[in-house]
Amino acid sequence: MKNFYSSDFILGILGGGQLGRMLIQEAINYDIRIAVLDPSPEAPCAAIAHEFVCGSFHDFDTVYNFGKSKDILTIEIEHVNIEALEKLEKEGVLVYPQPSFLRMVQDKGEQKEFYRRNNIPTATFSLIAGIEELDGKQPLPFIQKMRTGGYDGKGVLAIKTSEDLEKAFDVPSVIEEMVDFEKEIAVIISRNRDGEKSVFPIVEMEFNQEANLVEFLFSPASISKKTELEAIEIAHRIVDISSFVGILAVEMFVTTDGQVLVNEMAPRPHNSGHHTIEACVTSQYGQHLRAILNLPAGDTRLIEPAVMINLLGEKGYSGKVRYEGLESAIGLAGVHLHLYGKRETKPFRKMGHVTVTAPDLQTALEKARQVAQTVRVIV
Repeated sequence: MKNFYSSDFILGILGGGQLGRMLIQEAINYDIRIAVLDPSPEAPCAAIAHEFVCGSFHDFDTVYNFGKSKDILTIEIEHVNIEALEKLEKEGVLVYPQPSFLRMVQDKGEQKEFYRRNNIPTATFSLIAGIEELDGKQPLPFIQKMRTGGYDGKGVLAIKTSEDLEKAFDVPSVIEEMVDFEKEIAVIISRNRDGEKSVFPIVEMEFNQEANLVEFLFSPASISKKTELEAIEIAHRIVDISSFVGILAVEMFVTTDGQVLVNEMAPRPHNSGHHTIEACVTSQYGQHLRAILNLPAGDTRLIEPAVMINLLGEKGYSGKVRYEGLESAIGLAGVHLHLYGKRETKPFRKMGHVTVTAPDLQTALEKARQVAQTVRVIV
């Protein structure tokens, strides 16, 4: 492989959304040329990539032809054509995360089987081919997750009553015991090709229940040292078992009786790591680049406590985006704004985020709630 500082080195990214955009912003510091493949000509990466190819990352030929001239391929969305990546890998293109890991993560059923096979703690589950297999036998309540295709809270249903069964997806699904949890946390871990690993301080998440999306995220998480060590140890086991390369976000439940259970994984920069841009010595984007380039891991220490707020399109608004309250919000000390360059908003679409840093978490939380009440994403 060429050195990343060679003038002809090209890093390819499948997906041109906000995660790719923030990865490019970090890659500029390394003077790395970035090529992006995305189906939308108005994708957030389109205006800032060195090379932008408009095409489907689901299509074998498009992905293969895009990837064969790249020195390394990575992703900012896991729903990509795995067969093309496997062929490219066989032909000597470095693909990180590895296609075998992406194949497993794409299928929530395979992901759950991976946990079971490797004694990774997770909620009790079963797999069904369709709703006829429920047949009233599954105790209520439970969570139904589509095995493939779900993304950003879509493809997940809470089935609490027999009436809710009418809304169930009639597709291959994971049926998961509804966990009685106290907190949702995430561990972000990196691993390079030499096996060097590094973990960011654990984050805690608050969800928008209607959209099933993270609304607030804060770090450090309010958890015991025992829970912290257990969660980190689980993340280490996952990347070691799989020889994973890149950055991995492992979302977990902390149950009311103190268990730590893995919910899902994202093998890429993740919403739960946005705050690291301002709050940590090294950002998750810098750490991902270091991992896939096989460079030493960066310092993950928290500079200051931080709270991240997703700027979601308001319910009832679709069309050309307009932001209300931004000037008031960014006038507050410690408020850092990131808009993703999306021209159109729709209900609950991720349009940007704000990170609030402060000397203590309580101050950051108070400011974050003030920002959340001030900023509106409308048309």
